[in-house]
Amino acid sequence: MSFGIIGLHHVTATVVDGKEDVPFYVGVLGLRLVKRTINFDDPSVWHLYYGDERGTPSTIMTTFPYGGKGVGPGVKGSGQITVTSFSVPVGSLGWWRRRLEGKGVGEVLEGSRFGAGVLRFRDPAGLGIELVEEADDPREPWTGGGGDPVESEAALRGVHAVTLLMRDPEPSTRFLTEELGAQVVDEEESPAGHRIRIEIGEGGPGAYFEILHDPEAPRAVDGLGTVHHVAISVPGDGEQVQARRALVEAGHYVTEVRDRQYFRSIYFREPGGVLYEIATAGPGFGIDEDLASLGTELRLPTWEEPNRAAIEASLSPLIQV
Repeated sequence: MSFGIIGLHHVTATVVDGKEDVPFYVGVLGLRLVKRTINFDDPSVWHLYYGDERGTPSTIMTTFPYGGKGVGPGVKGSGQITVTSFSVPVGSLGWWRRRLEGKGVGEVLEGSRFGAGVLRFRDPAGLGIELVEEADDPREPWTGGGGDPVESEAALRGVHAVTLLMRDPEPSTRFLTEELGAQVVDEEESPAGHRIRIEIGEGGPGAYFEILHDPEAPRAVDGLGTVHHVAISVPGDGEQVQARRALVEAGHYVTEVRDRQYFRSIYFREPGGVLYEIATAGPGFGIDEDLASLGTELRLPTWEEPNRAAIEASLSPLIQV
């Protein structure tokens, strides 16, 4: 069953330092910082959300800056999302290469994927990031950033795909297609291994899972510089409850519904080990800030407001971009 799946909702990663994180995702990639909040499961750590103007599902990258909080470096490997790809207009990669190199981003590699041009590089924490040319992406980009904004002809449209590295791709492929109603839409061989493109929900950019087969990949270890989980978007609570019921009946351990203020979430691991979240599309980031001021102040869930002073003292400083 598909449970009304729309596409991707967000990708969440464990990074090192918010003072590097914000300048990269806002100042280099041109995303909007749409919410400054906390990790609801660890209030001493920021949870930073980047996306389009409103933080629309499928445009969102989120990070936990855990440097200095007792978390060690992670290991990228099998059972993990090793690359997050963003969609950019066809013909913009030359502009992006110049921008990335001019902003001091390290090695920038050119390649191709399913006939599309790709730029590959790493964020300050070492996360694998790609820009993928996409001719058919109707999502409106955010171009309202100050300083050195990204021009609309090149701006990121949102997350394009996530790459799941697997020693054995078959169980993960079967789970997506048989239990989440996804479809295999393409396959190709590359120097990195056999790659399977799977389309979830409504399909297209913002709805791709790509499973990369590497039988020699090390086993993944969560930590600094790794993706923590990927979230799939459903319209609302009814579809989420339906999804949870079906997954539990199929033998998966699934958390209870958790209130994330801006959406509600359930979590489980797919057969290859990747942590999945199913998140509701709403209520969205505008419930506690107006559109013009999204991401400008620390917002806390209602149950943490009495602890604001202690939380603010525990959070690492950020740089305003």
